[in-house]
Amino acid sequence: MQETETRQQAAPADAAVELEALRTELEAARQEAGELRAAWQRSAADFQNYRRRSEQEREATLGLASESLIRKLLTVVDDFDRALEAMPAAPEQAGWVEGVWLVERKLRALLESEGLTPIESLGKPFDPREHEAVVHQDTDEAPDGTVIAELQRGYRLRDRVLRPALVAVANNAGGQERPGGEH
Repeated sequence: MQETETRQQAAPADAAVELEALRTELEAARQEAGELRAAWQRSAADFQNYRRRSEQEREATLGLASESLIRKLLTVVDDFDRALEAMPAAPEQAGWVEGVWLVERKLRALLESEGLTPIESLGKPFDPREHEAVVHQDTDEAPDGTVIAELQRGYRLRDRVLRPALVAVANNAGGQERPGGEH
């Protein structure tokens, strides 16, 4: 009987020790689960960043490829501009001329859909980021530093200057003020 009593008294003590061991084990498992969750979240964030960088690199690569093609097409656009400007008035009645105009409009629409826009130059102050001055012309007709002629149109591709406009700039010996109040 005494043995039974000793076992009964030892049982709660063993249960308390076992309970404490289980609590310690549970806390360790919770801590490990938290660490694994944090590692998983870091891995998921790293993967998202990797996907975003890969997408940006892919877009940049495609942008460079289209920029190269558009640069090459600009010579065709320039040729269209020169041909249409030099066309005599009488042939405008011919059907093929209308076809050439349609091709030119389709080419421009295609380039615009890729983000190409012309740089407006005439009458604007000279801006070395958008213009390349190839002629400085003495004149009193326009304020000093104003673009008075466009020799070759410049273009922007999205928000970057793809090709600066080749321009003639007023050189005003009379001392008229430049746009912006400068002399």
